[in-house]
Amino acid sequence: MTSTWTAPFIAADSDGEFGSAPILRREFTLDDGHGAVTAATLDVSALGVVEAWLGGERVSDHLLEPGWTSYEWRIRVASHDVTAHLTDTAPGEAAVIALIIGRGWAAGRLAWGGGGGWYTDERAGFAELRIEFADGHTQHVATDTDWQALSSAITDDQLYDGEDIDGRLVTSAWAQPGTPTESRAVHTVDIGERELVADTVPPVRPLAEIAPVDVWRSPAGATIIDFGVNLVGWLRVTATGPAGTVLTLTHAEVLEHDELGTRPLRTAKATDHFTLSGGGTGSPDVFEPRFTFHGFRYAAVDGWPGTLDELRTAVTAVQVGSDLARTGTFRSSHDLLNTFHDNVVRGMQGNFLSVPTDCPQRDERLGWTGDIAAFAPTASYLFDTRAFLGDWLRDLSLEQQHADGVIPFVVPDVLKYSPAEDFGKPDATAIWSDAGVWVPWTLYQAYGDRAVLEEQMPSMIAHLRRIRDHLSPQGLWDTVFQFGDWLDPDAPPEDAAKAKADPGVVATVCAFHSATLVAEAAALTGHEAEATEARELAAGLQSAFREHYVTDGRILSDCTTVYALAIVFGVLTADDERAAGDRLAELVVASGHRISTGFAGTPFITDALTRTGHLDDAYALLLQTECPSWLYPVTMGATTVWERWDSMLPDGTINPGEMTSFNHYALGAVADWMHRTVGGLAPLTPGYSSVLIAPQPGGGLTWAETSLESVHGRIAVRWDLADGDLVVHATVPEGVTAVVRLPGADEQHLTGGTHELRAPVAAPRLF
Repeated sequence: MTSTWTAPFIAADSDGEFGSAPILRREFTLDDGHGAVTAATLDVSALGVVEAWLGGERVSDHLLEPGWTSYEWRIRVASHDVTAHLTDTAPGEAAVIALIIGRGWAAGRLAWGGGGGWYTDERAGFAELRIEFADGHTQHVATDTDWQALSSAITDDQLYDGEDIDGRLVTSAWAQPGTPTESRAVHTVDIGERELVADTVPPVRPLAEIAPVDVWRSPAGATIIDFGVNLVGWLRVTATGPAGTVLTLTHAEVLEHDELGTRPLRTAKATDHFTLSGGGTGSPDVFEPRFTFHGFRYAAVDGWPGTLDELRTAVTAVQVGSDLARTGTFRSSHDLLNTFHDNVVRGMQGNFLSVPTDCPQRDERLGWTGDIAAFAPTASYLFDTRAFLGDWLRDLSLEQQHADGVIPFVVPDVLKYSPAEDFGKPDATAIWSDAGVWVPWTLYQAYGDRAVLEEQMPSMIAHLRRIRDHLSPQGLWDTVFQFGDWLDPDAPPEDAAKAKADPGVVATVCAFHSATLVAEAAALTGHEAEATEARELAAGLQSAFREHYVTDGRILSDCTTVYALAIVFGVLTADDERAAGDRLAELVVASGHRISTGFAGTPFITDALTRTGHLDDAYALLLQTECPSWLYPVTMGATTVWERWDSMLPDGTINPGEMTSFNHYALGAVADWMHRTVGGLAPLTPGYSSVLIAPQPGGGLTWAETSLESVHGRIAVRWDLADGDLVVHATVPEGVTAVVRLPGADEQHLTGGTHELRAPVAAPRLF
């Protein structure tokens, strides 16, 4: 362990006998004779998740600290300014520091195999408190064996299953000076060679509070609450009733047959239990879990002692997530498209919770690399993801280093402990493992900082070498398991990998794209030998792809995904690209402008159509409302993006597939095209130091607007169709140059300021 922290981690003796969350506590006395406290900093961490208290209060509103990392090798330490928590404590007076430790990711169950505690068999906490006084004296209070352990009112907690709180056990005595009863000893926990690292990631915290929009009794007699939107978090409940009354709150994303639709949760219970104290002091019980989270729109409440009207005012949904700064916006004249974009944002907020997860509700919630590979450009426009994804990439590199160069399916890689048997022996796989290249390149494009490329260069090169070592004698990447065009809408519900697109075609063109990006990244960072190596690999992959998969502009498996990838990644000759674009448009038209791509093709199909002169077809595809399409879920009342195009069938029943989520962001990756092509704002150079303003109206839209809080300032574009003209209003920060390309007009160049431009435009085509 190489860090500036020296205190040990500690755990309660006989940890398992505590049931759930133990309280680790230390009473101390402020040093006397040094004047007033001028500053105090508390650093905390845990094997598990920790809530820190000082001076009788929580030290912050941060949740689930220190978050999920690849705990085998590194653990974050969060730092809090706690000066205000000691200002009312006089020198020589006693104060209490305490840590409540939940299971979290380190000690709780993870993945769908049923196991857990992969990282530790006991919850442990860490704290170092540094107190500075007026005369320069510093006092240190840190975890050691002089601490005590107590039981808490949290009698059970699991991220998947929920939290149980017994109001009869609630007390604040442990947070106050004085000798507690029934305390136990603690012992130090050896964390081995794990490195403690400063937490630089935006914390998980409450993002919003949402009131119920409806409360009713279902046909089966269940009391159901609707919060109007699919969110991630929990319920805060205020209740009064007889002591021992148990409130049971079960969460789900959808209803089916007018009852709570819990089947998609699989083994996750997503249920909290609150036991009433009986209100001995005359005050109601207020319950709020903080060591679990649920993905839900609806909750069923059993055991409520009051009326439905009382329940409506007694319950609030608390939305939580990593508190990333919002940077990008989009609106248009198309209401369903606006709702879809809102759904993309809401889904990202729910799934960017410590790590970029696939879904927030079932027995999974893992950092699937394929999802973020597809979605990273959209994510990095909508929110500032530099620190969040930059930190996640460090775990990706660590996992890769310890897996013979293989970037795993999920990061942190818990599947190495709970294997995903359906996927065979894990090896590098297209899109999923390509996240190790695509995500750092996205961050460089979004923020213009080469440091992420420099830091990730060993990982990027190692990924290419793993691909190289698994190419067939023909030079194709078709020798190992591939997810391929995962969740192709034509795949059967029980076999998400059974796509129209040949997996070797998908993998080989993705490998070419990764090699091309690595070559450029290596050149930018001065790694000339690696740049040459990557260029040579890219050339070989391109040659093999053209030789074995392309015939007269037709690509093997002749489906939309293979054409979209080949066009956008630039693997084809100019003639073949034109032919591929025409064939792609033919397939899109033949489908009735219904989507026919899965995870691989969806982020790129509208770009491929636009690039090859088929803008009208791109709009028709985007604005389709029949299933499968991006807007079909919106017509079904969706408030987040679904995992499957038909997670809910037109008759209102849930897709019969075992894997059905109503909050996945991957298929929302088309929002990137909406920002660049519909809104008309794209970077010309990394970090938006120069930008392209080139809206391409279509689809019957009469106006659209988009904006970005870039590293250089706010950039905004709005266009309107008025009296036969395309009227564009653009805001450009000082120091940024903009190239403007409008239909039928000469290219223009703008500098900082607000500008209005006009160009004649044909009447919009309606779909």
